[in-house]
Amino acid sequence: MRIAQRLGLAVGAGLVVAALWAGAVSTATAQNSQPDLSKVTPGEALPVKDVSFSFQGMFGVYNTAAVQRGFQVYKEVCSACHSMNLVAFSDLGQRGGPDFTPAQVKAIAASYKVPAGPNNMGQTTDSNGQPLMRPAIPADHFPPPFANEEAARFANNGALPPDMSLLAKALDDGPARIYSIVTGFNLNPPPGFKVAPGKFFNPYFPGWNISMPPPLTDGSVTYTDGTKATLDQEAHDVATFLMWCAEPKLDQRKRIGLEVMIFLVVLSGLLYASYRRVWRDMH
Repeated sequence: MRIAQRLGLAVGAGLVVAALWAGAVSTATAQNSQPDLSKVTPGEALPVKDVSFSFQGMFGVYNTAAVQRGFQVYKEVCSACHSMNLVAFSDLGQRGGPDFTPAQVKAIAASYKVPAGPNNMGQTTDSNGQPLMRPAIPADHFPPPFANEEAARFANNGALPPDMSLLAKALDDGPARIYSIVTGFNLNPPPGFKVAPGKFFNPYFPGWNISMPPPLTDGSVTYTDGTKATLDQEAHDVATFLMWCAEPKLDQRKRIGLEVMIFLVVLSGLLYASYRRVWRDMH
C-alpha cells in the first residue's frame, strides 16, 4: 500500500512538473527576415524556423488554450479550402486537447451543415435539386468545403488543397514546417528564379512555388480569449491544433510512458533490495 501511495505521489509530481514546464515554454519565435537563399539549391525547401511548442520533449503536453485558438484559426480561415475528414466534432471535447465543454461542442457542431439523408418521402434533395441538409451533431465529422475533388480544383486554380487531419504527421518536421510555410510568404525570390504563373513564392515549400496564397496576416482572426492575433501567434496556434488532430493521444501516451518508467524504477529498487536481503548471508 505504501509503495502504491508513493508511486501515485511520484506520478502526480511528474505530471505537475510537466504542466509547469509546458506553461513555461515560449510561443513562437518570429523570424521574418529575408533568409540567405544563395547557399541552398534553388527549389530546395529551407530548414524549418526555430520555433518551440509546448508538446515537444518527453514531458511536453498540449497547451489547451493554444489548441482552442488554433481551432478558431482553422474554422475561420483554413476550413474555407481544407477538409478535416478524420476529425469528429465530439473529438473537440477531448481532455488533453481542445477540452471544450459538451455544450460548446454541441454549439460548434450545430454551426455546420451536413447531408441529412432521405426524408420521410425518401427524397434526398429539395425542390431545387440541392441535397437535404441538417445541423451537425457531435457524432458527425467535419464536412468538407467542396462537394468533390473536381469542385475543389476548380475553385483553387487546378490545385487540390490537402486534407488537414494528418498533415502535421505527413510533413517532414510536422508543425514546425506548417509554421514556417505559413509565415514564409512575402519574401523576395533570388535573382534568376521564376515564380510560376498562378503560384506564390515560398522558400519553405519544396520547389518554392506554392498554390496557396498567404492564408494569414496580422488580425486574420479576433481571438475569443483576448490574445493578440499576430501572424506568428496565429501560425503557432494553428500548427498546434493540427498536431493535436494528427496525434490526439499524445498527452495520454506520454503520461502512460512516465508512469511505466516510474514503476520500472520502483520495481528495480525492490528487486535489488530483495536480492541484497536474500543473498546477504551467502558472502
